[in-house]
Amino acid sequence: MEIKLLRVIRSIDKMNGGPIEGIRQITPHLNDRNIRTTVVSLDSPYTNNEQVEPFIVKKIGPVYGKYGYKRKLISQIKELALESDVIIIHGIWQYHSFATREALKGLNKPYFVYPHGMLDPWFKIKYPMKHIKKQLYWWLAEYYVLKDAESVLFTAEREKELARESFTQYNVSEKVVAYGTSEPPHDKEKQKDAFLKNYPNLQGKRIFLFLGRIHEKKGIDLLINAFAKTMSRIENTTLVIAGPHNDDYKKKMEQLITKLNVSEKVIWTGMLVGDMKWGAFRSAELFCLPSHQENFGIAVAEALACGLPVSIAKPVNISNEILTGNAGIIHEDDITGTIYALNEWIKMTSVDKQAMQKNAKKLFEDKYNCTRVASEIHKLLADTVQKKGV
Repeated sequence: MEIKLLRVIRSIDKMNGGPIEGIRQITPHLNDRNIRTTVVSLDSPYTNNEQVEPFIVKKIGPVYGKYGYKRKLISQIKELALESDVIIIHGIWQYHSFATREALKGLNKPYFVYPHGMLDPWFKIKYPMKHIKKQLYWWLAEYYVLKDAESVLFTAEREKELARESFTQYNVSEKVVAYGTSEPPHDKEKQKDAFLKNYPNLQGKRIFLFLGRIHEKKGIDLLINAFAKTMSRIENTTLVIAGPHNDDYKKKMEQLITKLNVSEKVIWTGMLVGDMKWGAFRSAELFCLPSHQENFGIAVAEALACGLPVSIAKPVNISNEILTGNAGIIHEDDITGTIYALNEWIKMTSVDKQAMQKNAKKLFEDKYNCTRVASEIHKLLADTVQKKGV
């Protein structure tokens, strides 16, 4: 049975990280299972997209403001939904989620919602004034978007549990579904060469890697402080910080690096893709993500796929799985906890590190390989379409 899947997302720009990258990784595996994917985004049709996508792209922007309002958005989504069997909304708090619910009224088209961590109570604590505005949006729109969904899809048990704490009158059908990434390309040496040729100063260095969006929630300041206190006096150690960045936040982090006198031990690469990205994973000895909030962390799955142990904070929602699988070190999202994690790594024997590398790869294969993930999503969508008689 062929299933026509419509995904609705704010943007397919690769600079937006996790959600769109997750869609890119899973789509070929869904194609193999006869699920045909169209992604509708609110990007302007006049923006270039250099990447060849594994799905059909429909850009129906531009939209206005951070909320992403567009007057004819509901009718445009409705037209695309009529040609689809099932719809998945990616992200909330913007107009595309409400517009999709409105577009589907009376169509007998089931839809799911991936909140992608946007219901995490960390945001309520960190940005209390924004939460007041979100409370209004909740009652006007998002409460109904989630309530009417076939299911709200969470990528980890912890994400599901935390989502219950943010808003009152929380009334959703919850489902935890597998999430992950594709098996990385197998030419390890080619990937390492691509990375190290671009950064020859890293040849022979012990690399500690952060790879992700450069944002305050990621705890990069914790990592820099902990690295300065633990690794700065160890010969040949280097902290590599890779990812798209906000200039103001990066400038703050550069000032911190200068203040801690570790400028020569920290390298910024910007965003890495393709062989350069995989080469960074292949060249590192530990992946570090001391994040204050992370619903999944696709870069964590990518690290595991390369057999790279991870050091992640407890608020990364797959931290329990990492701990259970002995695939890394789990710590509190503060300076003390991050220092503890790096010190634990320093103390580990080479035998223990090799065992953790094997465990990392096994955990990826058991839980986060897109081949396995696609089977679970296929069953969910096929069962729903059959039940609804779409």
